Formats: sequence, structure tokens, C-alpha cells
Amino acid sequence: MATADDGTRGIRDQDTHGGSFLGEVKDAVSARAALLMIGVLALTALFIASYAGAFHSPKPKDVALAVVAPQQMSGQLVERLDKLPGSPLDPRAASSEADATRQIRERDIDGALIVDPRGSTDELLVASGSGASLTQAVEQVVTQAEKAQKRTVQVRDIAPADKDDTRGLSSFYLVVGWCVGGYLCAAILAISFGARPTNLKRAVIRLAALAVYSVLTGLAGAVVIGPILGALPGSLYGLWGLGALIVFAVGATTFAFQAIAGIIGIGLTILVVVIAGNPSAGGAYPYPLLPDFWRAIGPALPPGAGTWVSRSIAYFHGNAVTGPLLVLSAWAVAGTVLTLVFAALTKGRTMINRSEVRQ
Repeated sequence: MATADDGTRGIRDQDTHGGSFLGEVKDAVSARAALLMIGVLALTALFIASYAGAFHSPKPKDVALAVVAPQQMSGQLVERLDKLPGSPLDPRAASSEADATRQIRERDIDGALIVDPRGSTDELLVASGSGASLTQAVEQVVTQAEKAQKRTVQVRDIAPADKDDTRGLSSFYLVVGWCVGGYLCAAILAISFGARPTNLKRAVIRLAALAVYSVLTGLAGAVVIGPILGALPGSLYGLWGLGALIVFAVGATTFAFQAIAGIIGIGLTILVVVIAGNPSAGGAYPYPLLPDFWRAIGPALPPGAGTWVSRSIAYFHGNAVTGPLLVLSAWAVAGTVLTLVFAALTKGRTMINRSEVRQ
């Protein structure tokens, strides 16, 4: 009996594996798994290209700078700064120091040069709350330009980053965490019972669960970054609301991609949010330091819109947030609508397939 059993088992093994190494490979790595691995390879290459492309050589380009100077010299100074090699600055005249300060606080410009016609030392107003790397780049460009005219410059930070947020990156990492939470929640719901919701009711339930999760995750992030770590100042309630919107927007977008493409939808979310969104968010390097492509797409993606709003809440009294909040809201609404529409279509296709089987 033992010999017969062993022989039978050997035959079964041979049939299962095709009696060859190629059969073993096919058994271990299915065609679907191979296609998914190719997709992951492509995402990896895109990840490297996106991050390295955005960060490998940051240079200031068209940094908005106000110039406050006597009328007889203002035009010449603006023209000279505008013609600097590489066009690092986008200078424009301001009527007064108060006007320039207002524009910085409202996030219309990134700095201001206040010229003292009676001496040889001018003042540069900056706002490190919008990113230390941008402040340093502006200071370096203006200092060199002033030196060429045998003048010096003193720097005054009118919207400084918190002492526990010296590089101005806490807002960026907070938003990245919220984005990760959004697509992981949606991915877990997909893995637990199918990427595509099989009916409209299930899609509504998933969206409702995501909404509750978003409120809780938004609160958790705001409490950790603020009261617990003290890494970011600003309104706790403002950050909480922002976090809830970001998490829901990214999660709903993930649902929509899953409804359209199945499990591959998670990869599409990673492509949009992580690969394209994070390096273009203006976190490590604000928009004026990024290459044109990343500077163009950043404000339209959740990480970029979220980072801008979180910095505004923390350091600029909530100024200039309407546009980015509309961007986040658009992602949330579009993700919700597409999820519901494709859930309804999936139910319709399922009913048609069942009726065909009965016939």
C-alpha cells in the first residue's frame, strides 16, 4: 500500500507541475501575477524618475518678489532683477513696505526688497513658513544681485516657521500621512471583499465608512502634529477639517479607480498621489524651486493642495486657501460620483450576465 500510494503521489505531482521546470514556474507565478509584477516595475521606475526629476537640481525660477523703492529708481531696479541669468525672480513694484508685507502674508508673493536710498543696506522680507529652502534661495539670489551693485542686504522673516518646524516640512509630512491613510483605508476595504463594489448599496456603505474614518484620521493627525508633538502651530480645528477632507478625497479617488480598473486601481492611486503628487507638492522644495512639469501639476493634486492649505493655516492666518480647498473638494466629489456610477453599472452588467446564463 505504501508503495502504491507513493507512486500515485508521484504521478499527481508530475501532472500538477507538468513534469518540468517551466511547469513549476507557471505554477508558482501565474500570468496575472507576472502582469502585476510588470506594473509594479513600471511604478518603481516612475517613482525614481519623478522624485529624482523634481529634486535632483532645484533652482529658483520666477520667484515673486516685490520691490519697494523711490519712483525714480524702482523701474530700473525691477528691470535689472528681471534680467538676472536664469530668470530666478519675477519682480514687481510695490507702493510701500506695508503693501509688500500684506502681499507676503496673503501669499501673493514670496518676498520683498525694501530699498533704502539714503544708505547702502537694503532689507529683504521673507516668510520661512512657506518653506526654508525657498527663503534661502531668495536670500542667496538677492544678496548676489545687491553685491553686484556694491550694496548689502539684511533679512527679516515676517512669517517665520515654528522653532520646532525649522525646515517647514511638518505640514508636508502631515499631509503625506493623511494621503497614505486615505488610500490604505480604501485598499483594505477592497482587499476584504473585492475591489469593485457589487452594488450601489455596498458602494454607499463603503463611502460612509470612509467618511467616518476620514473624520477620525483628520483629528488624529491634527492632535499628533499639534498638541502632542508641537511641530505645527495653527488652528487645531482648521487642521482637523483639512485632514478629514484630504483623507476622504484620496480614499474616494481610490474607490473610483478600483471601480473602474479593479485591483489595478490601487496602483493608479499610487501613481497619482505618491509618484506624481508627493514630489510636486511643494513640500521639500516649494513650487518656485521645482522644474516646470512638477510646478504645473502640483497645485492640482491632493498632496500639493493639502500642503499649501496646511501652511496657510499654520503661518498665514488661513489666507489663500480657497483655490486649494476647491481642488480637494473636486477630487472628493469626483471620486464619490464615479464610485457610485460604476457601482450601478457593475450591478447592471451582473444582472445581464445572470439573465444570459438562465437562457
